[in-house]
Amino acid sequence: MTDEIRQFVLESLTDMNYSTEDISDGTTLGPAGADLESLALVELALRVEDRFGVKFGEDESDQLAGMTVGEFCQTVAVRASTSAH
Repeated sequence: MTDEIRQFVLESLTDMNYSTEDISDGTTLGPAGADLESLALVELALRVEDRFGVKFGEDESDQLAGMTVGEFCQTVAVRASTSAH
């Protein structure tokens, strides 16, 4: 499941005109890594919510910015598996 989420995240970033060339599981989503601005983080979260049926609270955007791609994918996987049951 995490691989599917990772692929979706990378495709979404490409759609949003971000380069995914140097992005790995250890890349931070926020300014220190992939350099997603807060609006881009919100858009990514919304895309993931729609695709995987998970929810992120408005207060989580700062947490998302500090997460690595791997941590984000793992968080989505956990939430998707608990929401599916």
